[in-house]
Amino acid sequence: MQLGVCYYPEQWPQAMWADDARRMHAMGIRIVRIAEFAWSKLEPKPGQYDWAWLDEAIETLAGAGLQIVLGTPTAAPPRWLLDQHPDMLALDAHGHPKGFGSRRHYCFSNEAFHAASRSIVEAMARRYGQHPAVIAWQTDNEYGCHDTVLSYSAAAVQGFRRWLAERYGTIAALNEAWGNVFWSMEYSSFEQIGAPVALPTFANPIHSLDYRRFASDEVIRFNRMQAEILRVHSPGRDVLHNFMGFFAEFEHHEMGRDLDVASWDNYPLGFTDMAHFIPDEDRLRWMRTGHPDVSAFNHDLYRGVCKGRWWVMEQQAGPVNWANANPAPLPGMVRTWTWEAFAHGAEVVSYFRWRQVPYAQEQMHSGLHTPDNQIDIGGTEATQVARELARLQPGPAGRARVALVFDYSAKWMHEIQPHGATIDYYSEVFSWYSALRRLGLDIDILPASTTSFAGYALIAVPALSTISETLVERLRASGAQLVFGPRSGAKTARFSVPEGLPPGALKTLLPMRVTRVESLRPGISIPVLAAGRELGSAGTWRDFVEPLGATEVLARFGDGHPAILRHGNARYFAGSFAAALLLDQLEGCAREAGVMVRRVDDGLRLRRRGKLQFAINHGPHSARVPAPAGARFVLGSEVLPAASVAAWEVGPQDEPA
Repeated sequence: MQLGVCYYPEQWPQAMWADDARRMHAMGIRIVRIAEFAWSKLEPKPGQYDWAWLDEAIETLAGAGLQIVLGTPTAAPPRWLLDQHPDMLALDAHGHPKGFGSRRHYCFSNEAFHAASRSIVEAMARRYGQHPAVIAWQTDNEYGCHDTVLSYSAAAVQGFRRWLAERYGTIAALNEAWGNVFWSMEYSSFEQIGAPVALPTFANPIHSLDYRRFASDEVIRFNRMQAEILRVHSPGRDVLHNFMGFFAEFEHHEMGRDLDVASWDNYPLGFTDMAHFIPDEDRLRWMRTGHPDVSAFNHDLYRGVCKGRWWVMEQQAGPVNWANANPAPLPGMVRTWTWEAFAHGAEVVSYFRWRQVPYAQEQMHSGLHTPDNQIDIGGTEATQVARELARLQPGPAGRARVALVFDYSAKWMHEIQPHGATIDYYSEVFSWYSALRRLGLDIDILPASTTSFAGYALIAVPALSTISETLVERLRASGAQLVFGPRSGAKTARFSVPEGLPPGALKTLLPMRVTRVESLRPGISIPVLAAGRELGSAGTWRDFVEPLGATEVLARFGDGHPAILRHGNARYFAGSFAAALLLDQLEGCAREAGVMVRRVDDGLRLRRRGKLQFAINHGPHSARVPAPAGARFVLGSEVLPAASVAAWEVGPQDEPA
């Protein structure tokens, strides 16, 4: 477990570099990320490189005992490149270019941009790839930030046509797969197919879904090009990318195949303010600490992208500048967020940034130091973490006993055909995750493509639109308790209703038919009852289900339709359950699976790493942690103040059943 920081030597006088490096090391920082936006400084003119300043920066940092993550600078192409290739810009759905003057002004499908990117990445890798202080490379920066995955440029449309031809082989096969007989949408060649935008009404949903799949593949292709260059010229160094929170516009697990480490950028207050699925009352409640499950969800997601290796590349250190409201963190939260990441298995937590810059777009975005070079609150808390790290190494994070399946295609399908203005994939998945965390459980977030679910006691599958026969067999082979949410198995991979009605292939585990569905307006709730007792309520979405064979109905909606069904070790929730009902039902599933349940206070969360059990208090008040009598605390104590963390040693007698 190590601390890092993001540093921009090109933005500060060279006379400050040596003192910055010395103070970084004294603070306890050991890893520094640099250069990810420095293309115009590295290549001020086409093919003319200026390495002198970066040579000096690297030697200065290395001389202070710091290790370096070099960023490839392709997220910020220089103006001269746009002058050479004005068609490199992405176009939005209205045909407007996303122009120069900020960052990420490129289309992933533009081959001239690919060529220029290959050149700068190879030049950097040749020069610095063998430097002993360079331990890792970051490709680009936050792929897709500012809605830049989807482009509708001529290059993107041509690329889409080639992608379709490779996927379907013949135009007749595409017409059949897309159902283009509907509304006379049949094509006679791939060259006739455009982007699914600027149409009189809805595009064919499979047209939109395939465009999303294509766009995702383009991001992965661009990243793979960089990773291959770096592996040739900088062998033995980790290749990573810094993903974003609650961002699912491309398939991260697929990209993870080309990376050694998944990193992500953790801004808990910004995400709490901006995540559309977090209710307004929760935004207010967690305004200064972040929602208790916002960071954890992404920690658990990215831990699964590269076989357990993950970092936080940018950790919020104070107020940010990009949310609707940007409050200051509660004192103690920068330290607490750092330990929360380590508790979930992070190898590195790197703060953004060393010093707040006094100009340009991010001048209101804080760092560890204020613009006048005085240490800020976040810097003081980072120093405290470094002192604590020196005496505390808990070991690796092991596999959890509970898995939650997350699927990027399901998210896209929900957006393309929501069937209701308030329907949202993240909302359903996050509510399940949050409920499981309220039960004190550790969770692994896994893709539907996971090859084996062996070893899990409970597997939660909320709103997984497409369920294949192979996934059903892998879930069956796990022997785990299985629980599925509404809309699971609702579509085929071709974005159509499965033969024999939903849930498609899932019917071999849960014999039933979903005969119709409905979305509900906000404020509408339907009671859920069992044995004459009201268990809770559902809203937003409901499946009308007909059980088949030996499938049991455990609870019904108030109008008599099945609400909870079970067959063997599999359950199905036929609606979007209110928080209290979802918590109760998932607790029952966990207990039946033999998983230790410890309901915690609303702001308290637990996470096990190695020999240590961590407790993180996001709440505004002190909380009592569920430590056994006589536990040996290495951080905090049994009574945990607000915005703080505790950790105690776990012995064999404390292992879950």
